[in-house]
Amino acid sequence: MSSPAEPRIIFTPSGRRGRVPRGTTVLEAARMVGADLASLCGGRGICGRCQMTPVFGTFAKHGISVGPEALSEWSETESAYRRRRGLEPDRRLGCMAKVCGDLLVDVPPESQTHRQVVRKDVDVGKLRLDPVTTLHYVITPPSTLEEAAGDAQRLLRALAEQWGLTEVGVRAEMLGTLQEALREGRGKVTAAVRDGREVVAVWPGFSEVVLGVAVDVGSTTIAGHLADLTTGEILASEGLMNPQVRLGEDLMSRVSYAALNEDGGARLTSLVREAVNELCAGLVESAGAAPESVLEMVVVGNPIMHHLFLGLDVRPLGEAPFTLATDGPVEVSASRVGVDLADAARVYLLPCIAGHVGADAAGMILAERPYESEEITLLCDIGTNAEIVLGNSERLLAASSPTGPALEGAQISSGQRAAPGAIERVRIDPDTLEPRIRVIGIDPWSDEPGFSALEAETQVTGICGSGIIEALSELAAAGVITADGLIDGRAAERSRRVVETGRTFSYILWDQGSEVHVTQNDVRAVQLAKAALLAGARLLMDHLGTDHVDRIRLAGAFGSHLSASHSMALGLIPEISQEGASSAGNAAGTGALMTLLSGECRREIEQITERVEKIETAIEPRFQEHFVEAMSFPGARRSRDGEGRVNQRRSRRGTSRRTRERRR
Repeated sequence: MSSPAEPRIIFTPSGRRGRVPRGTTVLEAARMVGADLASLCGGRGICGRCQMTPVFGTFAKHGISVGPEALSEWSETESAYRRRRGLEPDRRLGCMAKVCGDLLVDVPPESQTHRQVVRKDVDVGKLRLDPVTTLHYVITPPSTLEEAAGDAQRLLRALAEQWGLTEVGVRAEMLGTLQEALREGRGKVTAAVRDGREVVAVWPGFSEVVLGVAVDVGSTTIAGHLADLTTGEILASEGLMNPQVRLGEDLMSRVSYAALNEDGGARLTSLVREAVNELCAGLVESAGAAPESVLEMVVVGNPIMHHLFLGLDVRPLGEAPFTLATDGPVEVSASRVGVDLADAARVYLLPCIAGHVGADAAGMILAERPYESEEITLLCDIGTNAEIVLGNSERLLAASSPTGPALEGAQISSGQRAAPGAIERVRIDPDTLEPRIRVIGIDPWSDEPGFSALEAETQVTGICGSGIIEALSELAAAGVITADGLIDGRAAERSRRVVETGRTFSYILWDQGSEVHVTQNDVRAVQLAKAALLAGARLLMDHLGTDHVDRIRLAGAFGSHLSASHSMALGLIPEISQEGASSAGNAAGTGALMTLLSGECRREIEQITERVEKIETAIEPRFQEHFVEAMSFPGARRSRDGEGRVNQRRSRRGTSRRTRERRR
């Protein structure tokens, strides 16, 4: 039992408290009472991570009064640190300041070991920083004739005595590096320890930088984030095109390429690994970091990208029963998958869910966490293959739908990737059929001041996926496209923009310099893609036993840029309140980042994916029924009379939601 003479110490914001012996450092006191106070240097006044603020005054709630005498005087080490790196006037180093009386200590966010990570560019929620690789600065005892312990044994002894790490090992391939580091650092080294079990890197002296990369390997684009594992800070974010596109635009065409060419699989693997290497090199260069400091990588991707990155045979994924090589998490060395990082770098891939629902869907589930809510949530990661997850805290179901490349601008007459010059937003006047457009790289709309001058520089070059969705939705609402997806030639009487092209009609969306048309074939391509997505969602709703969803989150490089109202009017997703549907951004990439920064998240998603029920659309009769029903455009304007003449006005009900968005 603690002596009453021992001072009390209280830490905020954690609320941890207890009695500690006089002369105990604040850092030691934090460890004794279980408070959150960081340190990389082992309490030697080097790293500055243990900064804290003593709070003075009388605190009736806690029954203590705190004055300056509650802490020891400033030490020379603290003064030297302030001169060297700066220290706020009201702060002290927890490893140097000693408890002399009752004390209230505030631990700032940057000094909390498991602090919440808040990213403005990537929403990781209330994530507790808990990386699998951590840094530990130690001073090893010198080797003597009386006690000539080996370098590895001296390091392990120091880690046990100074950090309480008693179950750590050193790999044989680390011994040479360890020898050099100990000699150069004169016994003072920083060890990187993975999972509290293995020393994976060691540097002479004090080091406080260990980095990780989170990568989303998509079929069209590859995106990544470089993060500091000790602070959670994102140092760089980049993306590039997946070079496999030239061997096949969609996933099944790449499986076919691997099956029909003797070295097809190896070539696809080589391309994606080269691209990931290029991405990592760019991230490291942008951050001004060294590749040797990157010790962790997390990768997500659909099952085919997952298998190709690992160098696995993808042919079984091209035919029933679509068998994965593994649906569990995979961990390999970076060198094993051809990624040039630190020698000890490890790559972790999230678990896959089914033959066409991959680690990217697992990342999306982790980022959106539908399993924590009673609301029924529909998650859609839309690309050349849509991955769909439906459920709540009771059940989770997943499926994939073959949407094809049309929704990303491919197979569209004027289609292109989302790049400067692409039309991304469209509004069409329901009476005159005149369009307004917004172009990537140009802020004003086409009818706003400044657009013409900027367009002369950037120039309209085509239309991307979000643009074609809005164009078709607007044309349907204006009566140009019928409910069954036909461009109605009678609309030519209303506007010069509806023109005859052979046996069908087209709509001229842009004709100033370059021309962008919406053709009947474009409508059919999108019609097939959107029907596949909606049919997949409705199939999952059947299995869940519900006729509604409460929330829809659109993810992926394409899905995150969609207008929810246009998507519902086109019949791309189930119709709910406009407030209930929103963008999730690159949710798969966010999930990858979360598992990079938190070992707890890794364990969590590994457990959650075990609960997900897999629904295979290819063998479900109801999928075809839903597909046929989903071919129609629910937002198409209906005629007032039996002759099917095009209305010149919208009903209030048909225009309210869309008009609100158009006026923005």
